[in-house]
Amino acid sequence: MATQSPLNSLHQQAEASFLPYGGGSGGVSAQVVETFGEIEGEYAAIRKGCVLLDLPQRGTIRVTGKDRMGFLDRMVTQELKGLAPFHTRQTFWLNRKGRIDADLRLIELTNEMLVDVDVLSAAGVVKALAEFVFSEEVSFRDESQSMHRLALHGPTALPLLRAVSEHVEGAPLEDFGAWLAAIVKIAGRRVVVDRSDTTGEVGLELLMNVADVSAIYEQFLERGLNGHDHHAPSQAPLTNAGYRMRPAGWHAYNIARIEAGTPLFNIDFGPSSLPAETGILGERVSYTKGCYLGQEVVARMHSLGHPKQTLVGLRINPTTEQLASGHECQPVSGAALSKPDAEGEAIGAITSSTRSPMLGDAIIGFAAVKWGSHEAGTELLVRSDAGAVPAVVQAGLRFWGRN
Repeated sequence: MATQSPLNSLHQQAEASFLPYGGGSGGVSAQVVETFGEIEGEYAAIRKGCVLLDLPQRGTIRVTGKDRMGFLDRMVTQELKGLAPFHTRQTFWLNRKGRIDADLRLIELTNEMLVDVDVLSAAGVVKALAEFVFSEEVSFRDESQSMHRLALHGPTALPLLRAVSEHVEGAPLEDFGAWLAAIVKIAGRRVVVDRSDTTGEVGLELLMNVADVSAIYEQFLERGLNGHDHHAPSQAPLTNAGYRMRPAGWHAYNIARIEAGTPLFNIDFGPSSLPAETGILGERVSYTKGCYLGQEVVARMHSLGHPKQTLVGLRINPTTEQLASGHECQPVSGAALSKPDAEGEAIGAITSSTRSPMLGDAIIGFAAVKWGSHEAGTELLVRSDAGAVPAVVQAGLRFWGRN
């Protein structure tokens, strides 16, 4: 089943290039915008203004019923007690073996909960959760085909949202902090907005009915582009006035999210991963809540002290000769890692990498490495077209941030 963005024809008019997302054994796929033609300009807008992203690779699950909170609290890894309306929480949904079936962002509203999830996982999560319902008043519905998600990322995202929207319910937009949510109207259409700062800047996730997407997208273009031709966003200059917004694609977002230390499910970790292997265990798992599916495996891993491997941040430092060789020094996803004294023995692999504008074009990335090679300062080698390039493990996943 292909997830088609309702904006694809508009993107094609703007001469966007596209990338496939998914399409593996599960049969689910999406087509995402790679760029509108100027990756550097799109990235600059994330840091200096804001970007408007189309996210057909995200799915939505609607959870209703008076027992939804108690039921989900017994299912997921994060503590949900005390989750008030118009607040959000991030959590893992595990299988019985303690492996991650989905990475979820739960958005609690007044009479329902909306779940942001990778579109490849949505149908499976709905089916699996429904099988655990016994007598609870709770139901799950996959809304991935009827609802669509956009996002704004950048320092002017909130001012732009306030300019184009009318607040309806929930957290006020004047003080819209992390993990808050609200309902607004844009172009007369209902939009659920929640804050998730995955690029190191203000991040606003916008969920709406599919039928409303085009009108809302056009409203952002009309206001955010300061009157420039919104059918040719790559040609719109970033002026000093206004919101400095431009549509952007995956490539620019990917650079920013790696800099900010944000790993993604199905890219940097996936269904074969244990929570302790993701590098974000503390953000997704509670060790003080009651039982949940897969908890025994998580608790056993915690008591043993460490997993077999974990996700780390890497700074990749090519030699002068490698830089001068003309070969690409940036490793691709899946590139093998080894120790300098045992180059033939792989101890991990790159999951994501990029060149960081905020760090002087330094090559950075995430890698899954064996425990014992994960500590900050550990020197490694990573395969690239330029040969075995030196790399060093950094402390944590975050490479850059404003705070």
